[in-house]
Amino acid sequence: MTQTEFHQLDASQLGGGTAEVVVHGHYGRPILWFPSEAGSVHDFVSNGLLDAVRGAVDEGRIKVFCVPSYDTESWSASWKPLGDRAKAHLAYENWIIWQVVPFIRDHSGGRADIATAGTSLGAFHATLFALRQAHLFPHAVAMSGSYDPRRWRSWGEHTDDVYFTNPMEFVPGLQGEHLDYLRSAVRITLVVGSGQWEDTTGSLESTKQLADVLQEKGIGNDLFIWGTEWPHDWPSWRAQAALYLPALG
Repeated sequence: MTQTEFHQLDASQLGGGTAEVVVHGHYGRPILWFPSEAGSVHDFVSNGLLDAVRGAVDEGRIKVFCVPSYDTESWSASWKPLGDRAKAHLAYENWIIWQVVPFIRDHSGGRADIATAGTSLGAFHATLFALRQAHLFPHAVAMSGSYDPRRWRSWGEHTDDVYFTNPMEFVPGLQGEHLDYLRSAVRITLVVGSGQWEDTTGSLESTKQLADVLQEKGIGNDLFIWGTEWPHDWPSWRAQAALYLPALG
């Protein structure tokens, strides 16, 4: 039977109180799972993702740490200028770094090879965290993501926070020692289908564009484009998770 634990972490960096983190598994490579847009820590189970990877979890190859989204205060808050959305994202990033990462390491015997993963907006988070914090997250698996916040009903001043939280902007500008470090430290696995809604959400186009940018910069990446029978939806993500998440272990 799969071991599942429920934990409450301090969330003062997100405005107070606590936030729930759900852990699936007893051993293995830690995977930090970001839900799809405005999703919860329970979506991994309710949408069949745990069933899809249960073998690898029960065998102790991977351990999945599910965190809540902060999208309604950040990227999904279309009433805010994009700079404020980016600033809210950075608060979420700080919470992940200073609360969630120490918890994962302590829960995983000090392992420092945390991978990130997610679907849809969660794929954006998985990728952005790996690119911005490669010393913490050396591998990301991103399924059906969209990677340019400027396309998300954006308005307002283009701030530094906007630039540095947009991989389609800051990755092309990488150079020198920082770029060399990323080339040696991180790998991004990009997965997207060619079916329904992958075009209207922009995920198919955006995934290809990010892969091109990463390739041009020599940053390790793998691009997997699934066929037209795979939509922007949970059946696709269950099949993809079953293939790409166990491979991390």
